[in-house]
Amino acid sequence: MSTATLKFIRVSPTKARLIAREVQGMNAELALAALEFMPNKAAGIIAKVIASAVANGDFEPEEVIITSCRVDKAAVMKRWRPRARGTATRILKPTAHIFVEVTESASVEAAKATPAKEAAKKTEKKVTAKKEAVKPAAKKAENKGDDLTKIKGIGKVYAGKLQAEGIETFEAVANMTQEQIDMMEEKYSFKGDFRDSIADAKNFVTKKEA
Repeated sequence: MSTATLKFIRVSPTKARLIAREVQGMNAELALAALEFMPNKAAGIIAKVIASAVANGDFEPEEVIITSCRVDKAAVMKRWRPRARGTATRILKPTAHIFVEVTESASVEAAKATPAKEAAKKTEKKVTAKKEAVKPAAKKAENKGDDLTKIKGIGKVYAGKLQAEGIETFEAVANMTQEQIDMMEEKYSFKGDFRDSIADAKNFVTKKEA
């Protein structure tokens, strides 16, 4: 928002208000274009005040609307004119104060606010993505099973293969079916007798329960 005031301008307030009512609420660019073709003396004066208000706010005319265009009565100059038989007639010369207020239009404010909103949304998305990335890691840590390398005949490599198949605890190894054993031996070519490993896993389960 910005304002401009022109004081003690030599124009009738009544005549100037007719023009002020026409431009109030208009876009500044349209108002200036309209005032340019008005023959009234007040039109040119009000156009200059509007242009000054726009410049004071460092705006462009198309960016603002005229929220207030007010014409107030100022001092009245008194003059005398000689008339017949030695008399005189009083002449009143009114002056006016012109006040203009312009405000940035809603569409321009929304357009300026859009980049900030987009930046905020991008930041929010990044934060959400980071949180989502942390969740699986946390779940993985929570679901981490037993150290299968403690079981007889199972090394680090094969323990990783068992975990990849969803077998992560001593109990899961101890409860493996013959089909699972055959699948593991065929898929990963287990060296040794897997039944010994299952028997050892059962010992670990028994110790845990004890």
